[in-house]
Amino acid sequence: MSKTALVTGATSGIGKATARILARNNYKIILCGRREDRLKELEKELSAFTEIHTLSFDVRDKKAVFESINALPSAFSKIDVLINNAGNAHGLDPIQTGDLEDWDAMIDINVKGLLYVSKAIIPKMIEQKSGHIINIGSIAGKEVYPNGNVYCASKHAVDALNKSMRMDLNPYGIRVGAIHPGMVETEFSEVRFKGDTDRAANTYKDMKPLQAEDIADIIHFVVSRPYHVNIADLIVFPTAQASATIVNRDLNL
Repeated sequence: MSKTALVTGATSGIGKATARILARNNYKIILCGRREDRLKELEKELSAFTEIHTLSFDVRDKKAVFESINALPSAFSKIDVLINNAGNAHGLDPIQTGDLEDWDAMIDINVKGLLYVSKAIIPKMIEQKSGHIINIGSIAGKEVYPNGNVYCASKHAVDALNKSMRMDLNPYGIRVGAIHPGMVETEFSEVRFKGDTDRAANTYKDMKPLQAEDIADIIHFVVSRPYHVNIADLIVFPTAQASATIVNRDLNL
């Protein structure tokens, strides 16, 4: 019997790549995202491989999160894998000139959104005494860097929640782990720089960043381990990156 995976932020980047690889490996997929047109497009693509259900909501909207997940049809109600992928970065300003709306967006999506979705699904996993939660963090949750302030704080919160989730859910046999990528070439930088594509492109200039498919491949590996194996915490860099701020742009990879 195929397992069911719910993926937040499934309309782009890591979430989309993860939905694709899991669909091709016999998982039923619940695609979650804000952009309904993209959800429908991805549903059409992945329906050639597996059963797909879409949920269109913003993880910041607590009411919509719970109503959507609680209304899942019976064929998708037993969720085996939760990929808490939805997240964002807004701006790269020092704390003294940071934009309050940017701060709210990062805290609401990266922290509260992750909590809302988890809270809606965890009771089902506790009842079935099984499940696997993958929280997508960031190297920004392990280190801080200049002008990273609130984004780093939000991803440090994800790191802390991942650890505490694993402790709290241990009595119920629920696996919990996090993947913390370094530089991944997705829409991330375009969002951070508010559509400034030139500035976003410069982030990856003269180096080979990770691709969304690299992280998706790792996620598939993690969730497909035997059930007694839980990969709890994993940092992934491109070869050119050594830390949040050290990048070798002369490797010509």
